[in-house]
Amino acid sequence: MKKVDTLTGKQRSFLKGLANGMKPIAQIGKSGITENFIKQIDDALEARELIKVNILENSLLDTKETANKVAKMTEAHFIQAIGNKFVIYRQSKKNPKIEFPR
Repeated sequence: MKKVDTLTGKQRSFLKGLANGMKPIAQIGKSGITENFIKQIDDALEARELIKVNILENSLLDTKETANKVAKMTEAHFIQAIGNKFVIYRQSKKNPKIEFPR
């Protein structure tokens, strides 16, 4: 399976569908994006590939801006932002799980 560099609209839609029923596995609070948080997200992406993150209201961060920043720092793809949650995807280096439909 080749590494995914850019996602097509179809692949993005597919990932949005998968993310739909997911619960956020991490949250960003008052301290914002910390080194520790990025490590946690990095590990989660390696294990799951697709993750949802919740931004707590007291953090006063812009969801889309934060999502893009986290995606860039973890070399992931920003998939979507809804309300105070966002979804990012990165193909696992060791064991890719998500198969895109042809």
